[in-house]
Amino acid sequence: MNDDLNFIFARRSVRRYREGEDVSEELVRDLLEAAMAAPSANCTDPWHFVVVRDRDKLNRIAAALPYGKMLTSAPLGVVVCGDLERAHAGELSYLLQDCSAAIQNLLLAAHALGLGACWLGVHPREDRIEALRTLFCLPSHILPVSAVAVGWPAEIKEARTRYRDEAVHRDVW
Repeated sequence: MNDDLNFIFARRSVRRYREGEDVSEELVRDLLEAAMAAPSANCTDPWHFVVVRDRDKLNRIAAALPYGKMLTSAPLGVVVCGDLERAHAGELSYLLQDCSAAIQNLLLAAHALGLGACWLGVHPREDRIEALRTLFCLPSHILPVSAVAVGWPAEIKEARTRYRDEAVHRDVW
């Protein structure tokens, strides 16, 4: 692994957080600025972010997402949504790509700031989409794409690469 890229290799999904340690509003702003620095198709920036600190809502998100149990102990959740009316050409595919780039920026920023985070899938599971739409009273043109649990890590994971030669094709499949 190239040491210059360690900020990428060392970013890992963190599912355990230190108790009683909040994430400051300044850090939340930093995370959101990083997320919104992501590229988007035709610079439409179709993303919206629901910042969740309310313990009951974090627990309800966790209940709606089969792999989201870490939200019950995370001090912060961010629900990443896309606006179909803002997406390039109104296309769902562009919205998903744009929101995914924003999510990756948020995850890398969290790691760079010493936080731990875990990306939790929402779209395309209709039951998950509807649960978050209902919980946050989202308008019909706003699509919840994912949730991200954020907190101060209570676990440290080794840096790693998932490079596989067999996944690389040169000039032809």
